[in-house]
Amino acid sequence: MRWVGIWIATAALAGGMRPHEARAAAAAADSTPRIPERDRIRLAEAFRVAAAVQDEVWPQWSTAPFAVLLVTPEVEFLVRHPSPDRSFAPAAYDSLLGSRVYWRRRVFPAAFQATFPAVGGVSTIVIGQAENARPQQNSTRWVLTVLHEHFHQWQESRPGYIEAVNGLELARGDSTGMWMLDFPFPYADSTISRSFDEWCRLSAAALRARGGADFAPAFRRWDEARVRLQRRLAPDDGRYVAFQLWKEGVARYTEYRLARVAAANEYRPSPQYRSLADYTSFEVEADRVLDQIVNEQASLRLSEWRRVAVYSTGAAEALLLDVVRPNWREDYTRERFSLDGLFPASR
Repeated sequence: MRWVGIWIATAALAGGMRPHEARAAAAAADSTPRIPERDRIRLAEAFRVAAAVQDEVWPQWSTAPFAVLLVTPEVEFLVRHPSPDRSFAPAAYDSLLGSRVYWRRRVFPAAFQATFPAVGGVSTIVIGQAENARPQQNSTRWVLTVLHEHFHQWQESRPGYIEAVNGLELARGDSTGMWMLDFPFPYADSTISRSFDEWCRLSAAALRARGGADFAPAFRRWDEARVRLQRRLAPDDGRYVAFQLWKEGVARYTEYRLARVAAANEYRPSPQYRSLADYTSFEVEADRVLDQIVNEQASLRLSEWRRVAVYSTGAAEALLLDVVRPNWREDYTRERFSLDGLFPASR
């Protein structure tokens, strides 16, 4: 901002700096990259809604780190990080974000969305701008994606998480964590894919029956299909898909749950956020996320969707848990890394 340069120039002259040195200092301040205003507002809203409702959605969610690396086409901006490494240059403290901002030239893809120890060994959300997402997102959908990633920070900050993941014995020599994406699950096996697809169709049917007399038989059919699928999976494959449903599926569910809780609590977004051209309410986005989960379950094909299928499938499991065991979130982290043990015994 121009006033920053004026302040530096004035302070420099008062401190005895020569005029040309003061002008150089002011120019340097004015040339420091800044987070685009719409992204500042979006990030601030993500921090704001999290502070308001996150602990109602998940116990002690507020204890998780919340470092964010915003990726723009030219520059990456780091906020709320306790120890940036030397690849970052400091910028000014941002009162809207409640954080000192650091920056560097872009390293990650502009459409990136992930959480991992990207900077200084600290779990960091690395996320591109809403306009660069694939597919493009509106502001509230992007805020919910940030909070999806923040939920991963909470999952991974629970005591013993790393040791428990290693105990799954699924890495097969990989020390980079890429096995979580590249594990050779038999997506193309026709028997398994048909069983998985049937289970998903029954998920959609059970979710559509919630609150009605048809729910109990629909849920029973879904549960029976789940057992059939599990019996067809090799032990490693079963542990892998259960882990992905537990981790990524519940993170997708959390997008819905947080939006719904914010709407139910009459959370009011900031005036700056509501003024964004692509603003939508959390109530509207909760309905959209729910519709997306149900519609994906009704139509997905495991052989085509591959790992992406776990997002809506795990979210559907979590939504069914809301019906049959409303307090299941209290035991979520104790039932690593599968949702199966959270359902009432019915077999």
